Amino acid sequence: MVLTLGYAGVEFVAGWWFGSLALISDAGHMASDAAALGLAWFAAWLARRPAGGRHSFGLARAEVIAAFLNGLALLAVVVLITVEAIKRLMHPAAEVQGLGVMVVAFLGLLLNIAVAFVLTRGEASLNKRAALLHVFGDLLGSFAAVLAGAVIYFTGWKPIDPILSLVIAVLILGSTLHLLREALHVLMEGVPRYLRLDEVGRALARLPEVRDVHDLHIWNISSGQIALSAHVRVDRLDGWPQLLAQARRVLNERFGIEHVTLQPELGAAAGAGQSVIRLMRRP
Repeated sequence: MVLTLGYAGVEFVAGWWFGSLALISDAGHMASDAAALGLAWFAAWLARRPAGGRHSFGLARAEVIAAFLNGLALLAVVVLITVEAIKRLMHPAAEVQGLGVMVVAFLGLLLNIAVAFVLTRGEASLNKRAALLHVFGDLLGSFAAVLAGAVIYFTGWKPIDPILSLVIAVLILGSTLHLLREALHVLMEGVPRYLRLDEVGRALARLPEVRDVHDLHIWNISSGQIALSAHVRVDRLDGWPQLLAQARRVLNERFGIEHVTLQPELGAAAGAGQSVIRLMRRP
């Protein structure tokens, strides 16, 4: 975080001195990067705190909130870069020193590669993906600044500087919208995208002694932590401990669901008055 923020200052001063919007936009990326890394670190620290009386699941969802906030910050950066690039296209800079832009941007490129390498190590999460997306955006920005400096130095064609800035903004925008959609899906307690509610329900309904499954809910506590709760109608309760153990094993091995709460029921099938999500009977 310190390295990224420090070099953002170097790039901003160099971009202003050499007249390069690509270099200034890359400095903006790196400044937001440093803030993103700080937020991601703080959220990861919060997520490791144990559960308590006020937060029975702990604070694991802090990482998802941080990812969402970092996504919004990236959107703001994209808007600022786009506005400045359009202004620069309409009113070209009087002079851009291509050689100086190349040197400074190349050093920033090396720094971003090193930071990205560090971030790819360890456990994956939405929080880390958001921070890595910031760094990846900076890496692209540094590469664009190197290319822009080279084109200006060898050909003198100045519009390449804002044009490449716009290209980088579009690339970052696509990944940012995807990240925001995923984070919002977790915050809205949606079913994980790689799971199908009916498929999980039918896997439970096929277990011995199970008549049907209803009030089935699956959600992410945080990225990578899946929870499930359901009502299971059975013929008798004397074999419930063995059935529960078998259900937990199936859910863990087939679907990667570890946090499981199942409530056994006797009697008639679930009716519409029980706020049924979907009734799944064993064939």
